[in-house]
Amino acid sequence: MQNVKGTYDFFGKEQALRKRIQNVLEEVFELYDFNGMESTVLNELELLTSKYAGGDEILKEMYQLTDQGSRRLGLRYDLTIPFAKVLALNPGISLPFKRYEIGKVYRDGPVKKGRLREFLQCDVDIAGIAGAEAEAELLQAAVEVFKRLDIPIIVEWNNREFMGDILESLGVPPKEKISVMLTLDKVKKVGCDGVMKELDSKGIHPSVTAKLAKFMNAENMPINDLVQAYGLENRKGTLEVCALQELIDSLGMERISKFNPFLSRGLSFYTGTVYEILDATGSFTSSLGGGGRYDSIIGKLITREDIPYPVVGLSFGMESIMEIMKSSKINSLSLPQPKVVVIPIGEEAISEALKLTATLRGNGIRTRIDLSKRKLKKSLSAASANEIPFVILIGNDEARGGKVRLKDMKNITEHSVTLEEATQLILR
Repeated sequence: MQNVKGTYDFFGKEQALRKRIQNVLEEVFELYDFNGMESTVLNELELLTSKYAGGDEILKEMYQLTDQGSRRLGLRYDLTIPFAKVLALNPGISLPFKRYEIGKVYRDGPVKKGRLREFLQCDVDIAGIAGAEAEAELLQAAVEVFKRLDIPIIVEWNNREFMGDILESLGVPPKEKISVMLTLDKVKKVGCDGVMKELDSKGIHPSVTAKLAKFMNAENMPINDLVQAYGLENRKGTLEVCALQELIDSLGMERISKFNPFLSRGLSFYTGTVYEILDATGSFTSSLGGGGRYDSIIGKLITREDIPYPVVGLSFGMESIMEIMKSSKINSLSLPQPKVVVIPIGEEAISEALKLTATLRGNGIRTRIDLSKRKLKKSLSAASANEIPFVILIGNDEARGGKVRLKDMKNITEHSVTLEEATQLILR
């Protein structure tokens, strides 16, 4: 037997670390007043493949299936399209609407470190706010999450509207803008030569590719210089970029935020701001999270394209976060242990031990019952090795007398007490 490629089972210390990360995410999300939700894993294929969804790149990786009613379905490849579906199906939702969702998604893509085929996504989204303040709040949440996880980050960001205006000024045809954006987004991965080769393969006119090559030297050019260089004063994208940069500066996040004029992210539905969260040390190259604004999807899904439905979201990559934390955290991590182990002495005492255990758990005490039937000395040694503070022994004699033998493993003492007295001592 083996797992399907790109899928894993998690248990023991690794699962404990995953749960700890998940708890941090949920705590921050709720601190920022996001409410939890669950969307469907199975969706109509027509929704997942609509022209308003993920685009050709992601559709190549989608798992497709047919049910017994011959309906064409797909497994969700992200949490964004299912969320857009929820908003489209529930037009009465009060706006602004802030949600978070942590759930598995599926992509039949290449497997590498931090990238699986079945993986957990952790998303936060704000629907109903068109201004840069929504993006700024999500960035604040990201900073808080990684501060608590003790991971130094840098957030690269851009604006597709702004980038589109630059490409238009360089002569890129409107129908080719998204395609060229996605190619420029690969500059870190394949270099300028690789980008130029891909642009040539797409049939972009040589005079335009020459201008794009010059643009690729503008990585560190300040926003104001880009605006002047490409004549973008008072354009919608320019106003959005400047508004977000102003908020970033006023919130003191300029040191961890970097404007990247080539960033566009792989999904085609982004309409404005896009951002990518990266390890600031550079030792881990995969993205730790990302997202952006997708104002067009919901209005189009409900066939009311004339009505703006502003939404912006951010996704945290659990698998990437796990990879970066495992080496430094997992060895020092200890699994949660019970406060007490109940050991029945003899077969006849098992029933009483189970009753006693239920009572302890009813009082909120994490309790283990040892049904291994091994020698008492070994059971006590195991409790001591795991630093479990108390052991309760119960046999027929104790059951008849309404008492238990409570062993304090730290002070190496033993007392014959009632269950109520034992409970009070354990809870102290």
